[in-house]
Amino acid sequence: MTYPVDRLYEELTYLGYYLHWPPNALLGLDHRERLRYVHEVARLNLRIEDGDG
Repeated sequence: MTYPVDRLYEELTYLGYYLHWPPNALLGLDHRERLRYVHEVARLNLRIEDGDG
């Protein structure tokens, strides 16, 4: 089973934008770890939008 390339690019772009990490650093994360960062960044963004940040 392979991970969809479009989804991988979305995750790399999202995390690169918010964390300012280079693509190689993001590609070095395993899938589960990368998704954890995606969810944590999204959670922080929601808190900021809601005025809780």
